Amino acid sequence: MKRWQKIAARVSGSVLVVLFVGLMVVSRSQALDLITHPIGEREAIDQTPADFGLAYEDVSVTTPDGLNLVGWYLPSKNGAAIMAQHGYKGDRRGLLDEAAMLNENGYGVLLTTVRAHDLSDGEVISFGLNEMQDLEAWYQFLLTRSEVDPGRIGILGNSLGGSLVIQYAAQNGNIQATVAHSAFSSLDDTVATSIKYFTGLPAFPFAPAIVLWAEQEVGFDSSEVSAKAWIGGLSPRPVFLLQGGADTAISPESGQLLYDAAGEPKELWYEPELGHVAFYTELPEQFEDRVVGFFDRYLLGD
Repeated sequence: MKRWQKIAARVSGSVLVVLFVGLMVVSRSQALDLITHPIGEREAIDQTPADFGLAYEDVSVTTPDGLNLVGWYLPSKNGAAIMAQHGYKGDRRGLLDEAAMLNENGYGVLLTTVRAHDLSDGEVISFGLNEMQDLEAWYQFLLTRSEVDPGRIGILGNSLGGSLVIQYAAQNGNIQATVAHSAFSSLDDTVATSIKYFTGLPAFPFAPAIVLWAEQEVGFDSSEVSAKAWIGGLSPRPVFLLQGGADTAISPESGQLLYDAAGEPKELWYEPELGHVAFYTELPEQFEDRVVGFFDRYLLGD
C-alpha cells in the first residue's frame, strides 16, 4: 500500500510540475502578445479628418528617446486646445468623432499617438512607463502653435488612453482639465476582467501570471502605472470621468475607484447600461453637452 502511495505522490507531483510549466509558457506567450504591437499587425489608416469636412495638418514629433510619432492637428478657433489620446492597440481614427465635435465647438484638437501604435515607431506597450515621454513631446508641439494659449490646454483619453492622460496630467501641472473615458484605475484592479476580454483565458490562474510576465518583459512594476495612484495629483485642476457599468474590457468599478482617489474638483458620469468607450456612440448629444461644457467651464471660463 505504501508503495502505491509513493507512486501516486510522484505522479501527482509530476502532473503539478507539468501544469505549472504549462501555465508559465502560456502566460508568457500571452503577456508578450499583450505588450507588443508590431507595425505589421496594425490597421491601415483609411480615414482622416477630411472625411468629416475638417481642415487638419499631418504632424509628427520625436520623443526624447528618438522615436517618431505621428498625429493630426485640427487648428484652434478659440485659443484653447485638447490633446486626444486613443486606446489600447488603437489609432488616431478612434477619436475622430470626438475630435470633430470639439473642433466644431472651436477647440484645437491634437490627435496624438503613442509608441507601438498607429504608424508611430516602437513595438512595446508599457502602459504609461515610457508613454509619458510621448505625451510630453506632443504637449511641446502645442506650445509651438501661436493660436493656442498655453494656459488653455486640456486632455482627453479613451480606455488605455484615459489611464495615460490621467498619469500625464498628474505630472504636467500645465494641463488644465482632464477627461478620461473608460479608463482603467490600475492593472491590478482590472486584470481579471481585461485578461478574459483580450485573451479569452480565465482570470484564474492566468491573470496574475500574465501580469508578472508583462512586468518582467517591460521592466516595470504595475503600481508605477496606476492611474488610481496618480489621479490625486490633478487637484486642484478638474477631472471628468466617464464609466459604463456594462464594460467588459475593463473592470466597471474603475470609474468609481478613480473618482474616490481623485481630489476636487471631480465629476463622474456613470451609465449602468453602457459598455466600453460607448458614451459618444450611444449618447452623442449628452456627451457633447457635458464634455464640451466641462472644457468650456475650465478652459474658457464660461
